[in-house]
Amino acid sequence: MQSAYTVLILLMLVSVSKLIGRVIPIPLPLVQIGAGALLAWPSLGLHVALEPELFLFLFLPPLLFADGWRMPKRELWRLRGPVLTLAVGLVLFTVVGVGYFIHWILPSIPLAVAFALAAVLSPTDAVAVSAITQGKLPTPLMHMLQGEALLNDASGLVTFKFALAAAITGVFSLPEASLSFVIVALGGLAVGVALSWGLGRARVWMIARGWDDPATHVVFMLLLPFAAYVLAERLGLSGILSAVAAGMMQSWLDLLPRQTSTRLLNRSVWSLLEFSLNGLMFLLLGLQLPDIIKLAVSHEVTLWPALAYLCLDVLAIFAALILLRFVWVQSIWRSIGWIRQWRGKPELVLVPTARSCLLLTLGGVRGAVTLAGILSVPLLMAPGVPFPERDLLVFVAAGVILLSLVTACIALPLLLRGVDRSPDERLEQEVQQARKLTAEAAIHALEAEEVVEAGTPPDAAQAVMVAELKGRLMAEYREELETYNDTEEAQALAMQRDLLERRLRLMAIRAQRLELYSLHRRHLVGDDVVRKVLAELDTSEANLV
Repeated sequence: MQSAYTVLILLMLVSVSKLIGRVIPIPLPLVQIGAGALLAWPSLGLHVALEPELFLFLFLPPLLFADGWRMPKRELWRLRGPVLTLAVGLVLFTVVGVGYFIHWILPSIPLAVAFALAAVLSPTDAVAVSAITQGKLPTPLMHMLQGEALLNDASGLVTFKFALAAAITGVFSLPEASLSFVIVALGGLAVGVALSWGLGRARVWMIARGWDDPATHVVFMLLLPFAAYVLAERLGLSGILSAVAAGMMQSWLDLLPRQTSTRLLNRSVWSLLEFSLNGLMFLLLGLQLPDIIKLAVSHEVTLWPALAYLCLDVLAIFAALILLRFVWVQSIWRSIGWIRQWRGKPELVLVPTARSCLLLTLGGVRGAVTLAGILSVPLLMAPGVPFPERDLLVFVAAGVILLSLVTACIALPLLLRGVDRSPDERLEQEVQQARKLTAEAAIHALEAEEVVEAGTPPDAAQAVMVAELKGRLMAEYREELETYNDTEEAQALAMQRDLLERRLRLMAIRAQRLELYSLHRRHLVGDDVVRKVLAELDTSEANLV
């Protein structure tokens, strides 16, 4: 029961932290870390023991799956050059450069372990950046950070696993490791794609037979990232890349017919899951902070001087990460621009400037994936042999996460002052065009369709009814088409009519809801009727707001 109470307390704190974040102008991750640290204060004394393998399995697959699902694929392809250099090249650059620096500044950490620590410090967290910038970051930069975070989660953690294996076995061969990396990565991607495609075909088969209950399909999709991760790991492949590939594939398979309710439910469930898991990760970091600090200085004679020196080491490692990232962003981004000019291709979506390079550098915030990876380091290398400096590794990673969050909270808003955050005109044009074409398609379909009830011969009364209904629907679509009229007068009139209609519809829906509540209070309708009618009214209102 104690474990159940702890989980409930943590989930409650995740929700409360969201409310606190709305009142206090502090990014949500920092609020959650602070809440966890406060809860772990000796007077409250909530301690959570984390099993590394279980922690990695419970948190990483669904978070990586959701990142793959949510990532805009077309933008990722358009920015594939900058994204790949950040997600793969920068990871390897960081592993080598920061790995040697960690081994130099902290000689007690073996070189292979230092490489593992540098690898787990490589993944970035675009969700935390979004929470800090609150939509003010230019769209191309945000897409770069999202694509980098999606891919470097995989590349960084796969490199982390190879470095851990080298540290435990003491054997490392660059050619063999490179070949193994390619096999493990491609195999993991193939497993994720195949499993996600198989689930999509199974869902199509179920839907064709009328088995389209939304809850069943959502449960299958909730289990998919765990299945992809476990199957790939059992085959000796990358479970991390498998989960990412499954998410990216599932975003295409999500457009199945007769699944509108499933998609609505699925989005709600995954939003809840992402919010809960990300919040729990940062809460657990805060809960672990007292123990992390205590274990990191447990072998020292004096507490505060030792802690001060360790904090300086963390600051130096964080500075090295920022410096290497800035050098990489400046050199590679500008090199890509020069190469495109030399080849006669158009400029990138965003011309590199000093401000954009700084935004991209400081936007590399470390977060949930780094925490999950470092806490998955095994306690023992072999029976009775503790993993070298594990407590120090966790301390450094936790310190870098905190420093990156605090630095981004201070620097990003300052850098974004005066930045023109106008809407994406290309996106707006595409949305308008899609709406126009779909409205025209609806009108054409209504004009061409002959509506006759099955088994009933057509008669005059039915023909009149069909014509009336089709005319009413076509009038609605023609009104929608009028909103795309280029004249300002027509657009203003259409907008005024739309606002008035929306206000009247909202007024009517809210009156319906109040009447429903009154009927329930007078015991004139049962709970099942209330749930059904209320769900319909809520959906209608959500479409209007």
